[in-house]
Amino acid sequence: MNKTVLSVIAILVIALGIVGAGSMFTVDQIQQAIVMQFGNPQKVIQKPGLNFKIPFVQDVVYVDNRVLSVSTQREEVVTRDQKRLMVDSFARFRIVNPLQYYQSFGTLEVAYQRLGTILNSQMRQTLGRQILTAIVSGERSDLMDKIKAQVNAEAKTTGIEILDVRIVRADLPQENSEKVFERMRTQREQEAKEIRANGAEIAQRIRANAEKERTVILAEAKKDSEILRGEGDGEKNRIFAEAFGKDPDFFSFYRSMQAYRESISDDDTTMVLSPDSEFFRYFDQENINPDKAN
Repeated sequence: MNKTVLSVIAILVIALGIVGAGSMFTVDQIQQAIVMQFGNPQKVIQKPGLNFKIPFVQDVVYVDNRVLSVSTQREEVVTRDQKRLMVDSFARFRIVNPLQYYQSFGTLEVAYQRLGTILNSQMRQTLGRQILTAIVSGERSDLMDKIKAQVNAEAKTTGIEILDVRIVRADLPQENSEKVFERMRTQREQEAKEIRANGAEIAQRIRANAEKERTVILAEAKKDSEILRGEGDGEKNRIFAEAFGKDPDFFSFYRSMQAYRESISDDDTTMVLSPDSEFFRYFDQENINPDKAN
């Protein structure tokens, strides 16, 4: 009898252990949970920790609590100026309402497919209203904000919040790329020609101004030199006049010496003059020292 009681007690303990283990579950920090009963949601748990459920009656569906990413397949977009563009994009999102998410998608794979479709649709609509230069320029950030707002508006009832939308690549088709590159090269060459022409014009203007200033400076210098030369000649003539007034003979002798130096300074100079010429009068000793001659 005692063995039977012990066996029953052991069975009850094991059963209680199984029931107790089946009634407990843990939610990690990277998880959220939905307690389901016969396919109907009973409770949503968004905080980590130990929780309880009715064993064999209730099940737990775990939902990711991390920031997730969805990438789209390369999509062709036709811009407002009829340019074709091949676009790769991605979005980062988080599940903020596990129940809405579960009721809308059920699984993460379905969520990826639906979000990719929504993202592609909004990308085509928004970029299709823009010109090509706006998409590839600094305006892209504003366009991404618009697309994020539109995707959030469309997915607001699915329990998902879009955190960021970005274009990974935006390329022209090969045939368009060659035409665009050729046009860009032509434009750059034209800009380079204009820059060189402007530079040549500026250089010519600088040279003309420099030449004008040079001419003015030389004219001023020549004018100043003429004035100084005139003043020097005047001073020289004044000194000569004073010397002539004080000693006419010495002044006459000095002028003759100057004439000799200028006329016969070259070794090859040949002069044909009469010995009695007035030019050689100071070669005569009497004319050099008239006092001794007397």
